[in-house]
Amino acid sequence: MASLTLALDIMGGDNGPPVTLAGAKKALLAYPSLNLVLCGDEAQITPIVSQWPKSFASRYRIEHCTEQVSMDDRPTFALRNKRDSSMHRMLNLVKHEKADACVSAGNTGALMAIAYYVLKTLPGVDRPALISSLPTASHHKVYLLDLGANVNCDSEILFQYAMMGSVLAEQVSGIDKPRVALLNVGLEQIKGNDQVKQTAQILSNTPGINFIGYVEGHDIFTDKADVVVTDGFAGNIALKSCEGFAKLVLHEAKRLSNQNILTKIMAKVALPLLRKIYLRMNPDQYNGASLIGLRGIVVKSHGNANSDAFLYAIKEAIQEVSRQVPTKIKDKIETVLMERP
Repeated sequence: MASLTLALDIMGGDNGPPVTLAGAKKALLAYPSLNLVLCGDEAQITPIVSQWPKSFASRYRIEHCTEQVSMDDRPTFALRNKRDSSMHRMLNLVKHEKADACVSAGNTGALMAIAYYVLKTLPGVDRPALISSLPTASHHKVYLLDLGANVNCDSEILFQYAMMGSVLAEQVSGIDKPRVALLNVGLEQIKGNDQVKQTAQILSNTPGINFIGYVEGHDIFTDKADVVVTDGFAGNIALKSCEGFAKLVLHEAKRLSNQNILTKIMAKVALPLLRKIYLRMNPDQYNGASLIGLRGIVVKSHGNANSDAFLYAIKEAIQEVSRQVPTKIKDKIETVLMERP
């Protein structure tokens, strides 16, 4: 891997420096060519990094920031009043090409607002989208977007999401001609709201996008599509419902296993299998939703991510840098727009 530099929002997330710095340390161990800019409160960062191997000293630097964006800050307040926050500094480093990409576990709304203001969108993109990969029954990935960046999307926005999702699936996962589908309440052409129907019509007449039609919610994990497109309202609910269900299954299995001697015996066989299933579905393994459509690479980690989950988000950023995802999205949009009727 060629040398690259990532900027990290060390103060972001529910747990802050102890977790984000632990993830950063793991990334430095895993990627010898990686350099990091640690954005945050120097007084909190220094005691932790001073315990790191001395060989790391030349591979990171601290960008002291006097402010941090809290999880409760309103996006507009964070944008206007916290210009010296670790989140804002991280994004400015990407803007001025002092970092190749950035990662934050902080406030999603604030990250969206500040990134939009600092980095701006690519030509032909009206709004960025949050996209992440999820597991499927065939052990392939499916990309779902939008996950909450924009709760109201018209057909043109959904069309742009389909283009961007197709590029990400192709470039990061190496999928040839990714199958793109729209999330809908049914498979029939007459089903769905006006936005979904209009988007389907646009995609059906657009060369360069492998549009396969509609999928329903239960199809997300069946490998029917490589990219599933929806608005941020439905996408966020779908994602969090799936995460909650995975936790519920494991919790109920543990509860039932303690009811009597028979269930305890059965649990010794079943629980290890259920744990394996849960670990494959574990959101930590798919942590790192990309804010695509911007003139720079921004990866959003779960707010309650542990160090391993934060490491996965860093890995996602590294992959996108190596594949030059924003450039590929820009090229795709230019090509598709030129060919549109």
